[in-house]
Amino acid sequence: MTWSDRLAPSLDDFAALGKAAFDALPDGFRQLAGDVVIRVDDFPDEEVLDALGIQDPFELTGLYQGVDLGQRSVLDFATQPSRVFLYRRPILDEWAERGDVSLGDLITHVLVHEIGHHFGLSDDDIHRIEDEA
Repeated sequence: MTWSDRLAPSLDDFAALGKAAFDALPDGFRQLAGDVVIRVDDFPDEEVLDALGIQDPFELTGLYQGVDLGQRSVLDFATQPSRVFLYRRPILDEWAERGDVSLGDLITHVLVHEIGHHFGLSDDDIHRIEDEA
């Protein structure tokens, strides 16, 4: 393979990789995630970084925004759909630095991590599950 004619994956390429990653998840997992919208941006916006106390936008590869399943009630008013953000540039940066994982696998990892938040899991819960796997 020659790299001289290769371009970095675009936002649309990342969206396609995110959709493929979601489609490859087990049926039960996808059904529980049902209404989650997957969005790809180059970086998180300044408001998100400030809210999380993050200085370097390369430190955030993904984000879940919404009300997790454990906090929802049938009595709630209709809300915006839950969203998972995949941040292209930080993911590409991590992928290039690591060199031990495919881009598709890294995108899947970030996507599953953020969907874990949709299920009500904390970062500690997710890391414990990953360590036990």
